[in-house]
Amino acid sequence: MIVGIIGSGTMGSGIAQVAATAGSTVKLYDTNQAALDKAKASLEKIMSRLVEKGRIDNAEKARIQNSITYVTNLKDLSDSNLTIEAIIENLDIKKTVFSELESYVSDDCIIASNTSSLSIASIASSLQKPERCVGIHFFNPAPLMKLVEVIPAVQTSKAVLDQSVETITNWKKTVAVAKDTPGFIVNRVARPFYGESLRIYEEGIADFATIDKALKTLGGFRMGPFELMDFIGNDVNYTVTETVFTAFYFDPRYKPSFTQKRLSEAGYLGRKSGKGYYNYDQNGKIINTCHPELDSGSHQALAQTIFDRVLVMLINEAADALFLNIASAEDIDNAMTKGVNYPKGLLAWADEKGIDWCVDTLDNLYNEYHEDRYRCSPLLRKMKKNNSRFY
Repeated sequence: MIVGIIGSGTMGSGIAQVAATAGSTVKLYDTNQAALDKAKASLEKIMSRLVEKGRIDNAEKARIQNSITYVTNLKDLSDSNLTIEAIIENLDIKKTVFSELESYVSDDCIIASNTSSLSIASIASSLQKPERCVGIHFFNPAPLMKLVEVIPAVQTSKAVLDQSVETITNWKKTVAVAKDTPGFIVNRVARPFYGESLRIYEEGIADFATIDKALKTLGGFRMGPFELMDFIGNDVNYTVTETVFTAFYFDPRYKPSFTQKRLSEAGYLGRKSGKGYYNYDQNGKIINTCHPELDSGSHQALAQTIFDRVLVMLINEAADALFLNIASAEDIDNAMTKGVNYPKGLLAWADEKGIDWCVDTLDNLYNEYHEDRYRCSPLLRKMKKNNSRFY
C-alpha cells in the first residue's frame, strides 16, 4: 500500500512512522522543505533510540526510513491508495487541500483527515467523490498511542469505512468507530476533565496543584488536568474546547473557561512557553510549586469532593455519547483508556461507583447550581430506574 501523508509536523511524521513500520510505502508531503528536513532528522533520532533499546535492529531501522519519501509537490501523492491529512485545524484550508489533492489521485484513493474536532461531512463536501472521504484520527504521539478513531461522514461509503478500519487494524492500532459529531469520542467525552477542574479552581475550592494531585491520587490519572493542559498547550486545548462549544450550539456543558482564555492570550501556553498553570525549567519540569498534602481528614475530604465532581461529569458525558449513539460502550471505554490513558473506562467506572451514585451526585450538583451543565444524561436516569448496568 502507498500512503500519502499531508503535513510533516509532529502528528504527520508520527503517522508516517506508524505506516512505514507496518510495511506501507509512505510519501510525506509538506510545502516547507525545512519542516521535512526536521521530520527526517527527528525520525533518525527516534529510530536510533529504538535500536539502542533493542526494540528494533539496524536492518529494520533502515527499512522503515527507506520506506518514507519526503516530497514538496502534492502531485507526488498521485499514486497513493490512502492519503491522510494532518495539517492546521482550519476547515477552509483543509477543503482547499482536499479539492486540489483529488485532482491528482486515482478515483479509488481514500482521502482521510486526521482532524480532532472538525466536521468530516463538511470536509468531504469539497470533493467530487465525497464517498471516498473519512476521518482517521490518531492521538499524539501517534507511534505510541494505541487508539485511532475512524469517523465516517454521512457521505462515506461502507466500503471506504471497512477498508479504513481494516488498514488501521493492520497497523496494529485499536480502532473506535465514532459518529461524525463535534469532538468525536475522546475530545467530546474528555472535556469535563479540563472544564470542571477549571470551574473548581475558579470557584476558589482548590488551586491547580491540589486539583491535579486529587485526580492523580484518588483517580489514578497519569497527569492532572492542569499538567495535561500545559503539556498539550493552552492555546491548542482552548481552541478545541471553543470549537466543540460552538459546534454544539453553545451547550453549557462545553463552555470554555476565562482562566484558560486569559492564559492563552497572555502567551502562557504551558511547557512550550515555559509558563502556564505552572512554571517550567528548560527541561520541561515544573518548578516553584508547593506539593499539597492530602493526608489530613479535611484535605482528604476536599480531594474526594474534587475527584467525585470531575469523575461524575466525565461519566455523564460518556453515558450521553452512548445514549446518542456516538459509539458503542466498548468503543467509548477503549477510546478513553487507549486514546488518553484513562485508568479505567468511564462506563465501567460508572458500574463500579454505582448508577445510583452517578445520578444522585449529578442531581445534587444541579440542585446546587441550577445550571444545565449538570443535567443528568437520560440514559443514566433510565438505568437507575431499571436498576441496570453498562456491563
